Amino acid sequence: MRKGQYQFVAGFLFVPVALYLVFVIWPYIQTFGYSLTDWKGQSQEFSFVGLDNYVALFKDDIFLRAIWHNILFLVFIPVLTILLALFFAFMVNAGGRSRAGGVSGVTGAGFYKIVYFFPQVLSLAILSVLFGAVYRSDTGGMLNGLLEKLGLVDAGKPVEWLNEPNFVLWALIAVVVWHGVGFYLVLFSAAMQSIPRDIYEAALIDGAGRAQSFFKITLPLLWDSVQTAWVYLGIVAMDMFILVSTMTGPGGEFGGGPDHASETMSTVLMRNFLIYGKSGYACAMGVIMLLLTLILSAVTLRASRRERIEF
Repeated sequence: MRKGQYQFVAGFLFVPVALYLVFVIWPYIQTFGYSLTDWKGQSQEFSFVGLDNYVALFKDDIFLRAIWHNILFLVFIPVLTILLALFFAFMVNAGGRSRAGGVSGVTGAGFYKIVYFFPQVLSLAILSVLFGAVYRSDTGGMLNGLLEKLGLVDAGKPVEWLNEPNFVLWALIAVVVWHGVGFYLVLFSAAMQSIPRDIYEAALIDGAGRAQSFFKITLPLLWDSVQTAWVYLGIVAMDMFILVSTMTGPGGEFGGGPDHASETMSTVLMRNFLIYGKSGYACAMGVIMLLLTLILSAVTLRASRRERIEF
């Protein structure tokens, strides 16, 4: 049975590995190579400049500011999304009580799952248009109109949600969280359904409340799913290109306004690559983005690693 097994496995692996090397690994290698040059992007003529692009990066105030914005996204987007998704998933799966006194979801749990998942079917381009109308800086904007009706905003003095440096990052975070909660609610719900009801019912008999059941039972048993969600949301936070470029400035400039208050590494990269003609410099930014993403993913996995709980 073992005769020729290595040739058999290698035959199946050859094509996918070759495709991965050609379309994934080789572009990374090319990007790193171009980052060591003064390539302008419009021609194949360029000169080797060594680490000059990397030295210039850490003297670039706009890029350093963009890194700080990505760090803020990296902290708040995963935390808010996971906390809300866990709370809603717990409520629709174990937040209620059945007629027999056991554990069940709240009334209408199946309907809530569908409603919460609706935002996930919308593309980011549609989201940018939708929330562009929500955040409009006049009383025609939904949010300003609502605040004016409640008396929280003076008529004729709307809040400039996307044009105010103190608000723009939080406005973008709200969009991403609103979009992502439904998906991770479904993910956590699927994981919760594998937890035996007997565990919850035993805790209920012992007098445990909803909060104790969540922190002592649900969260420890869902830790692997939470860890996975944190990594994926971290990758989303390190990008943010589509929303920032479409919601915070003219499309041809890739957003980042007002006054670079919402810049991310991806928007600075694309502007240097396509508008300023600093393609080698932009490639250096891409390498830094890759390294930061890998480091943060490894740190997250390491920091959140814990012994698996069996049930």
